[in-house]
Amino acid sequence: MSKRKLSRQQNWRISKIQDERSARALRRGERGEEVLGAGELGAEQTGLVIAHFGTQVDVEGEAGGTQRCHLRANLDGLVTGDRVVWCAGDTTGVVVAREPRHSELRRPDPYGKLKPIAANIDQILVVIAPFPEPHANLIDRYLVAAEAVAIEPVLLLNKSDLLDRDPALRARMQALLALYPTLGYRLLEVSSQSGSLAVLNEALRDRVSVFVGQSGVGKSSLVNALLPAAGLRVGALSELRQKGVHTTTTAQLFHLPAGGSLIDSPGIREFGLWHMGREQVEEGFREFRPLLGHCRFRDCSHEHEPGCAILAAVEGGAISPTRLASYRHIVSTLGQPG
Repeated sequence: MSKRKLSRQQNWRISKIQDERSARALRRGERGEEVLGAGELGAEQTGLVIAHFGTQVDVEGEAGGTQRCHLRANLDGLVTGDRVVWCAGDTTGVVVAREPRHSELRRPDPYGKLKPIAANIDQILVVIAPFPEPHANLIDRYLVAAEAVAIEPVLLLNKSDLLDRDPALRARMQALLALYPTLGYRLLEVSSQSGSLAVLNEALRDRVSVFVGQSGVGKSSLVNALLPAAGLRVGALSELRQKGVHTTTTAQLFHLPAGGSLIDSPGIREFGLWHMGREQVEEGFREFRPLLGHCRFRDCSHEHEPGCAILAAVEGGAISPTRLASYRHIVSTLGQPG
């Protein structure tokens, strides 16, 4: 699919933004080099970026303790979760290098460039709730995005106390989610209000995790329940539209008593997958993978072609029609922002 053509004004705006970013990076680098050259810093040590604030980051040292740091001139794009080499100072430190990442969570920026938002994650917890009511296509988009970056996704159904009070609602949610455990996805059910978080604490133990999901599903409430000292602002769910408002302003990493860590990232209503190709989306549906390459036609769209292995699997009950519908919908949106 061809790329979108930008107008002259859009190209000018992009160029202007890039120039401004370069200028900020130069100023940031000059400040970092100035501090380094002044001999105000201690020896190099490894650390962990636990929060990002524009041109500076908070780094946690080997022995604990946190310090706000400048970045060296050749560094850019640090995110929460990065392992770094840094030097502590009396008031501010300097990050001098970034260690290799074993994973990163990315999303496209408004200009189509993939932008990391968190690094070195072991699992993505896709938080859903009875309200705002989820749908299969939204869940599948999150799962495809997680599969694309090779980070284990876990479905986390929050606000389960609402289901206990409404049998019909529970039946609808069970019907929606019943498929996913059969595909190998873990499904956890919790409630930050009732305090039933034991299963979640166990899932988070000794791992670096990140919550993603629509605004209003209770991500910040869960963090507050897990770590009351975090004190994240919780947004009230809109009574009119049953949609939340974004409340988290920067990605932050919190250590959990059980030994794991949790990165709370800005609310994401929906992963933008328009930058992906059809083949990547196919790979994101794990039940499709054994059948890929077995269709009669190499460019099979899995719509109506004779000899389509995916369609045969749907007819035989091996692939859910709902999942095929999700795949088709996602593919139809490729090349479209949002």
